[in-house]
Amino acid sequence: MAIADDLKKTLADPTPLYFAAGTADLAMQQAKKVPALIEQLRAEAPARFEAVKNTDPKVVQQKAREAQEVVTAKVAEVLGALDAKIDAKKIGEQAQDLALRGVGVAAEYAVRAKETYDRVAEHGEQAVRTWRGEVSEEIVDIAVAVEPPRENAEGEDKAAARKTTTRKTPAKKAAAADQGDPAEV
Repeated sequence: MAIADDLKKTLADPTPLYFAAGTADLAMQQAKKVPALIEQLRAEAPARFEAVKNTDPKVVQQKAREAQEVVTAKVAEVLGALDAKIDAKKIGEQAQDLALRGVGVAAEYAVRAKETYDRVAEHGEQAVRTWRGEVSEEIVDIAVAVEPPRENAEGEDKAAARKTTTRKTPAKKAAAADQGDPAEV
């Protein structure tokens, strides 16, 4: 039964769906920025093409040769240092140290990934609520809770407060209409 219970709990968890909704919402927000970026690239493109046209190939070749010489000198220096100080025990210790550091870094990235997953899922939950219109209802409920109704002799304010807190969503009204309950419509 433990497997069945785990499976039920996993399938009942809405977090992956909220993560998907959050990802879609964030993608939509980023996609809205694309036209502005394209316009910026269009504006900058002629100047960049002109700069490439005006670049002297001989200067580029000279810089490439200089970079190659620097890299070759550094590689020769490192290899020379390794030949002079080859110590198997020291290399083994360094390899073990690097492996332990790698495990620590991997654990840190796993924690960051979980935190990011949770943040995106939370964003998705808020996006779904916004899409459903539930956020506005929560604001009304919070306003009623923060500012309790003032009582008068007839208790009209209490009745008005109860009506606002038990207001039905459009989806609930439609479901009540489908069930044939005329009092709920």
